[in-house]
Amino acid sequence: MKILMIEDDLAIGQALLSVFQDEGHTAVWLRLAADAGARIRGEAFDAVVLDLGLPDGDGNDVLRALRADGVRLPVLIISARDSLQDRLKGFDLGADDYLIKPFEIPELLVRLRALVRRSHGTLEENLWTSGDIVLDENRMAVTRGGQPVTLSKTEFALLLTLMKQANRVLTRVELERRALPAGEGQSQTLDVHIFNLRKKIGEGVIRTVRGVGYMVQQDA
Repeated sequence: MKILMIEDDLAIGQALLSVFQDEGHTAVWLRLAADAGARIRGEAFDAVVLDLGLPDGDGNDVLRALRADGVRLPVLIISARDSLQDRLKGFDLGADDYLIKPFEIPELLVRLRALVRRSHGTLEENLWTSGDIVLDENRMAVTRGGQPVTLSKTEFALLLTLMKQANRVLTRVELERRALPAGEGQSQTLDVHIFNLRKKIGEGVIRTVRGVGYMVQQDA
């Protein structure tokens, strides 16, 4: 995908830019509302990730202007504004989806892919396996031995990140950046999430590589 990201927060913007690049996507990052219109008219994008609280204006005004100009690109709003009124306003102005900060990176990626698939009229299946564990990325569901496993959003994000990079050791920094909620302080350690995840999916799936990080083996 080629993604236009309009986000003024440096930490969130840099994290998302790195993740998009890691996933093989092309991303253009803008921090000002005023730059959005010309960039969209000058380049072809698959989707827009739009923050609402921009330093030179409101993201809703950017969205309103895009739709008024006939731009039909899928738009995913990311915002700390979590009231029902804010979400309804975004949809009324033409947003295709709305994700409240803080959010998990894999959920953002899943939602973006879903928006792009719908806009292109295509369907893609994203299943990841390790032994008898099956992770359905599109439905955000996990089974082991055919039985459903209930995971928190962060646990799902960690497992997805590890399974997509099976047989590769992921450092703690990579996992924190790609799987823990964006825009939220690390109040809970990565080790706690890994411990809870192991309790739910069983031992022997996630391997600890001391001094480096964690990995999932494809043939676990």
